[in-house]
Amino acid sequence: MLLRDKTVIVSGVGAGLGHRVAAACVRDGARVVLGARTGRNLADTAARIDASGGRTAWRATDIGDEAQCAALAEVAVERFGGIDAVIHVAALDDQFGGVRDADFDAWRRVVDVNLFGTLRMTRACLPAMTAGGGGSVVLIGTQSSVAAPSQVQQAAYAASKGGLVSAMYSLAREVGPDRIRVNTVQPGWMWGPQVAAFVRRTAAAEGVPESAVLGHLTGRMALPELASDADVAEAAVFLASDRARAITGQSLLVNAGELMR
Repeated sequence: MLLRDKTVIVSGVGAGLGHRVAAACVRDGARVVLGARTGRNLADTAARIDASGGRTAWRATDIGDEAQCAALAEVAVERFGGIDAVIHVAALDDQFGGVRDADFDAWRRVVDVNLFGTLRMTRACLPAMTAGGGGSVVLIGTQSSVAAPSQVQQAAYAASKGGLVSAMYSLAREVGPDRIRVNTVQPGWMWGPQVAAFVRRTAAAEGVPESAVLGHLTGRMALPELASDADVAEAAVFLASDRARAITGQSLLVNAGELMR
């Protein structure tokens, strides 16, 4: 069990990647504190991954609010005695298009959640990690921040996540002396609820089978199938664990070999 007896905060727990990350953390022995804006989703996830209720806690949290970030960190300290890792899944990805048609007020919302919100939540966890002798911050980025996809234009999302990777380098230097590591997992096309919905919509719009849309996506990859949200969760768990104790300031692409760097 990679995370035996560790306390991990997972932000952005919904039906997709956040749920997968939380479930993998519990499976690997962690005590998990769940955060997201919708309390019902948190309660449902906690019940599904921890029927006894002894290894999970949750609090409805908007990472756009500094006080709510502090309150989620306090849940971990009060319930489980500290914080060993925080895995940031929470993100806003509902803005489509490029710069020519940009609504920059909408872009500011994306940046406030994806960049500043993630850093707010990180800052709230740092005192407990420092007091505990170290820890791990795992950011969920996107391959789009280094290679824009041709199928979907999400410039605001890519820019916000690219800024987060840049912040990662500085933060890793800043908190490294306290034995706190900071790394990023960068998924490419990731099979889960959102990509499944994209495949269905595209197939219907183009009048082709879903298998044809999926085949177009996988045709550019070294491996013959998309990485899944479960695969991305496994990478996040590894970076949160002591097996990655000498890894910091790094970005790990989980993309079935679509882009190799």
